[in-house]
Amino acid sequence: MIDKTKPVIKILIVDDSAFMRKALSMMLESDPQIKIIGTARDGEEGIEKVKKLKPDLVTMDIEMPRMDGLTALRRIMAENPVPVMMVSSLTTDGAGATLDALDLGAVDFIPKQLSYVSLDIIKIKEELLAKIKNIASRKHILMAKYKTRSFSSYEKTEKPQNNVKSAPPKTATNKFIPKRHHQVNIIALGTSTGGPPALQSVIPKLPRNLPVGMLVDQHMPALFTKSLAERLDGLSQVTVKEASDGDPVEPGVVYIAPGGKQMMVKKIGVRGRVVVSNEPSNTLYKPCVDVLMNSVANEYGKFSLGVILTGMGHDGLEGLKQMKEKGGIIIAQNEDTCIVYGMPKAVIDAKIADHIAPISEIAGEIISYF
Repeated sequence: MIDKTKPVIKILIVDDSAFMRKALSMMLESDPQIKIIGTARDGEEGIEKVKKLKPDLVTMDIEMPRMDGLTALRRIMAENPVPVMMVSSLTTDGAGATLDALDLGAVDFIPKQLSYVSLDIIKIKEELLAKIKNIASRKHILMAKYKTRSFSSYEKTEKPQNNVKSAPPKTATNKFIPKRHHQVNIIALGTSTGGPPALQSVIPKLPRNLPVGMLVDQHMPALFTKSLAERLDGLSQVTVKEASDGDPVEPGVVYIAPGGKQMMVKKIGVRGRVVVSNEPSNTLYKPCVDVLMNSVANEYGKFSLGVILTGMGHDGLEGLKQMKEKGGIIIAQNEDTCIVYGMPKAVIDAKIADHIAPISEIAGEIISYF
């Protein structure tokens, strides 16, 4: 039954596949709060229907004839900003294009099987519907920055040449934070929806001489995490890599958990080593932030620093509680700069966050401990 106290969420589907248009329509309209107000077969038609129909959210295929999804997305964000979720294939090329889309302003992506034989989105239907409702309810906050931002000068990020690291970005939003006196021997970070752009706002600001290692859980499929690690590595002073089982946790290195796997840490003597495993297998997410944070709390106790960024749900809460109980430090992203204020909200509501900051200041909060 429809909740008459909440507005109906109007969605436009842009996809060249009739099968995908029908499948997405059926799945999304299974929720009475959601209405498909139109469909489009390519980017050009999508742009026109965004202007005419004024949807609350758009799903956009990446690969389409006449005008592809990235070109259409760029136009939409420049002319009529609206939350856009990309529909992307689970391939290396699909991963790269999806990260480009997130750079351009897409709020998230829906993975699909390249063959179209079956839809991975069916497995995460309830979470996807909840995510759409959350994003649509925050559309004015999420789109505010695009009202004044020009995309006319946008150029696709060049791939790094000869492993030369780019200089850390300097922005007017960086804030000086005095040094804090609490020994930290490891950093663990968890994020989900909105995570790739958030990580791109944090990791490139970390100094080359960061004296500890950093472990990152980002809810993403396999292949996507490798592409994400490579992109962040090219933008950062620290080294960023997709984690492998047995990696030593070294200073100045950021380890991204492989999609579809769990990542933990195990101390052997005084040195930490990364553990990549299929276990535990009964978690909703792989990687699971709680699994990572619990292992960090157990192995490093009060010498740990946990960071929680934008994401749906409450993954990470239990692990960060363990970290806090053992004397560790917790940093949470604030509501205004989250794509989805779920994971940080759970931590903030539990009153275990030592610092709450906008995404532009998270790196400064981390660096203040070194």
